[in-house]
Amino acid sequence: MGKLVKLFDRTFYPQYADGWDNRLFRCQVLKHLSKNIKLLDLGAGAGISKQMNFKNSAASVDGVDLDRRVLKNPYLDEAKVSSVETLTYNDASFDVVICNNVLEHLSSPLLVFKEVYRVLRPGGFFIMKTPNKFHYVPVLARLTPYWFHRFYNKIRGRQEVDTFPVIYKINSYNDIVRNAKKSGFKIESIEITEGRPEYLRINFLFYLFGILYEKLVNSSKFFKNFRVLIIAVLRKE
Repeated sequence: MGKLVKLFDRTFYPQYADGWDNRLFRCQVLKHLSKNIKLLDLGAGAGISKQMNFKNSAASVDGVDLDRRVLKNPYLDEAKVSSVETLTYNDASFDVVICNNVLEHLSSPLLVFKEVYRVLRPGGFFIMKTPNKFHYVPVLARLTPYWFHRFYNKIRGRQEVDTFPVIYKINSYNDIVRNAKKSGFKIESIEITEGRPEYLRINFLFYLFGILYEKLVNSSKFFKNFRVLIIAVLRKE
């Protein structure tokens, strides 16, 4: 990482650290956990982010993913290789269901919402984090091929095996509201946030553009639908 990039980090984002988005998500999830809560992690993956470790904050943590590496995820008490569209759990099995950077990969998001609704107990929460499709990162992702996504993320330090195809069928405020209502959920909150421009920190010129964009979309609520990060909390009544 170049000296100018590090200077921009210190100057414009001294309060940020790697994984800041996962920290925001973790804080939201912890608000809904206690020692008697049963938690399900949709798309739990291999357990790459330490921020997704909730084993000491809940009674049990289950996880599902199509990636077989989920079976070795150290943050889960029980793991299953399974599609999130057809969950192999009984009705009302969990108090909280979470998904972190999963919605953008779903081909049938309404089916997933209905399945989550089914496995949640009454009063349970569905908490999600996903990119906003109107932000420049998802816009460019839709205009470029999958091989480029893997190449670009490799430059950023992410292993190619951890880059998956994206669809963005349910990646806006209105998309989430619409699918929540169709599946029976009540909307508790939907927050849209812009922070340090992670995808542009590979080059100081790219980074400068990202900083200017961040300052613009955070300057007024008028621009909130162009911010990058959506964190939504839905409740089963």
